[in-house]
Amino acid sequence: MAMTDRLEEGDTAQPMAGTAGESPSRKQAPASSRASAFRIYHQPGFVLHSRPYSESSLVMEVFTRDHGRVVMLAKGVRRPGSQLRSVLQTFQPLEVSWTGKSEMKTLTAAEWVGGMQPLENDALLYGFYLNELLMKLLAREDPHQGLYDAYVTALTRLSGMDAAQSALRMFELALLKETGVASDLSMDVQNQAPVQPDRMYVVDPESGPRPAGEMDEAPQVSGRTLLDMVQGDYTHAVTQQQSKLLMRYLLAHHLNGVPLQTRKILMDLRAL
Repeated sequence: MAMTDRLEEGDTAQPMAGTAGESPSRKQAPASSRASAFRIYHQPGFVLHSRPYSESSLVMEVFTRDHGRVVMLAKGVRRPGSQLRSVLQTFQPLEVSWTGKSEMKTLTAAEWVGGMQPLENDALLYGFYLNELLMKLLAREDPHQGLYDAYVTALTRLSGMDAAQSALRMFELALLKETGVASDLSMDVQNQAPVQPDRMYVVDPESGPRPAGEMDEAPQVSGRTLLDMVQGDYTHAVTQQQSKLLMRYLLAHHLNGVPLQTRKILMDLRAL
């Protein structure tokens, strides 16, 4: 059964700088997600990260389908009587509503949608890894419906531990594509020709694949691996190994060398 809760208007926590400070709407929300006068209703989304704010509230980063990554002040949700204490969990599909004109929005309602198995054990760490990538590489309020769909697909596959490594690689590549920094892995940019399966390549993070040279320090991958990645085929052991090294290299470049905390943990576990 779906759970829903409206935030208490009497919450005493003061909003952070940039919070709209508006009261939640008393009108019944429409059946579908829409926007009206800086109010968003019933938007599909996932909590990426949250932290305490005052004694009773949370500041949350929510990845939404139509509005991208949105920061919200969730008033009163840490109070013992708030039903949202159990609703606002990571890796669970939600429908959220909020209000506000500036960057910090005010959450007005949230409903657990259900239909997804919880992540456990290694899959839970993988999920936090995906969330950290979104937090660090996706600008706020930059909508990417294709990336949202890729995130849902990745969580669904991870919840069943269905080829977890390929789920991670596919999401990583989708993230770089959707944010406009991934090149066409099927084209040799040096020769302006299709990648050849039997040749070795390096991938320039800014321009794309080119034939590998003796002096190249970047990871060398076969043309077959690049073509497999384009097709989303990670069944071959060589493709799995080479794509892992390649994506680690590309992500490090676009992160400007900022380390990923979840990757450190996963590398310690020899899982990523």
